Amino acid sequence: MVEFKNTKERYNLPDKVVYCKKCTVSNQRPRITFDEHGVCSACNFADYKKKHIDWKKREQELVSMLDRFRRDDGNYDVIVPCSGGKDAAYVAHELKHKYGMNPLTVTWAPHLYTDIGFQNLHNMTRKGDLANVLGTPPGRTHRKLTKLAFEILGDPFQPFIYGQTNFPLQMAERYKIPLIMYGENGEVEYGGDMKNAFKATRDYKTDHKKHYFSNLGPEDLVHHGIKAEDLVPYMAPANEKLEEIGLEIHFYGYYKKWIPQENYYYCVENTGFQANPIRSEGTYSKYASLDDKIDGFHYYLSFIKFGLGRATSDSAHEIRDGHLTREEGVALVEKFDGEFPAKYFQTFLEYCDITEEYFWEVINSWRSEHLWKKVEGEWKLRHKISATGIDD
Repeated sequence: MVEFKNTKERYNLPDKVVYCKKCTVSNQRPRITFDEHGVCSACNFADYKKKHIDWKKREQELVSMLDRFRRDDGNYDVIVPCSGGKDAAYVAHELKHKYGMNPLTVTWAPHLYTDIGFQNLHNMTRKGDLANVLGTPPGRTHRKLTKLAFEILGDPFQPFIYGQTNFPLQMAERYKIPLIMYGENGEVEYGGDMKNAFKATRDYKTDHKKHYFSNLGPEDLVHHGIKAEDLVPYMAPANEKLEEIGLEIHFYGYYKKWIPQENYYYCVENTGFQANPIRSEGTYSKYASLDDKIDGFHYYLSFIKFGLGRATSDSAHEIRDGHLTREEGVALVEKFDGEFPAKYFQTFLEYCDITEEYFWEVINSWRSEHLWKKVEGEWKLRHKISATGIDD
């Protein structure tokens, strides 16, 4: 029998569910904060960017920073972690073709590539003229870690996140490249810890475990029966080695106005990026997070644990960008949030080597009582978003 998880305690979730007055996110998103007017930290940060940032000055900062790392010997001078998707491909392409850098794009392979995801990666290297290193973990170990993360973290995507975060550090140390450039700072763009909101960098020594690993790093998995040698592909180099090369991690979104929809248009034109012909399950969009067949279960578990699904994440950002009204965002959340990712369900069961019965036992173990109730045998959210911003 699967043990019930105390999701509320693990993520320090508030008892009372409150939705942002400006967007569609609630206070159940880990590390998000709300002001006295009922507005979330992500919306307040978006307003700050619109009113107070001189983007021409920020671009000058970008050029000055790049000049510190720019090389003239033909070697790579910046790493861009990149799946071939619209955001990082935009960053890498601009760094090379607008700012004269020599980027190395670094990809940590998805669990199971989708056809369009694999095609976009190749389009980026060919049409975008970008060099790439692809890291692929051992399959049996990766499947084992995926099942474990599903059980103990409620996120089967976590092994990918380990590699996505630490593989670029491995490549930086191996190739002696002291600059890693990410796209947006997800903590401040989507709602979370605001400690890095007003600076260009992040601290790889302290931020990764808290912000990206749910306070359970790959090194901690030895306590769950995983051999230390099997975790080597998922581990970061020792801090001392990264300090030796003078590593800095920067966010492109600090220097350039970050608009995902505009990144999409840029990559369609410059890197051959293709959107899905149909929308992604759980949301209305067709151009984000396309490359992994497991992807939908990451968002579905977010809905189970926090009452916040993929449509919430997408609509909240587009409201802040001015592409949707809040009323339109609410309607999209009501229609698509929490949609079950049925397309690859059997694939997921086979990949994790579990039964459908066990899958639902694990899913239900992550439902927090302050968010969920059973009504006539069906699970229902206790609180739903409304056009007024007050939960029903």
